[in-house]
Amino acid sequence: MANAPAPEGPRGSGLHQDLHWLFARLKQGLATAETAAVREHGMTLWGYTVLVAVVEAPARTQLALAQAVSVDKSKLVLILDELEDAGLVRRRPDPADRRARIIEATPEGDRALKAARADIETIENQLLADLAPSARTALQRALQHLVGEPIVKVEDGQPPETACATTEPPSPA
Repeated sequence: MANAPAPEGPRGSGLHQDLHWLFARLKQGLATAETAAVREHGMTLWGYTVLVAVVEAPARTQLALAQAVSVDKSKLVLILDELEDAGLVRRRPDPADRRARIIEATPEGDRALKAARADIETIENQLLADLAPSARTALQRALQHLVGEPIVKVEDGQPPETACATTEPPSPA
């Protein structure tokens, strides 16, 4: 749903208080813009995500890669097929285990990723343009924190910890 209008009503409305809706709306808008951007470089958003992970750790096996990007192994195979067909990655047997495959970016994959990253960065900078640099940093740190242990606990149905409840994002380590 491209160019969906902003919801009516005050920022204090129910939707603006619902964390799931806020993240879903943000994801929807970013996905619309970023899908078009990465498509220009021969990949899908999932392909972009996988290629980022491959470049960061080229000796990663398909199983480790699936875990790193939080995607089902069967879906990863399809994503890798698309990236390989586009000449952006190659799979080779793992010398330690011939049943496993190591995924590597090709030189074309490195070039496409750098170009796509630049386009994504432009989109994200446009999104965050109204935020002060300190607010951008706080937002990124808070999100990085939340996608770690807190979301794993929520997914596992563990009760929240109340000992360190705070409204401040975690400070840099």
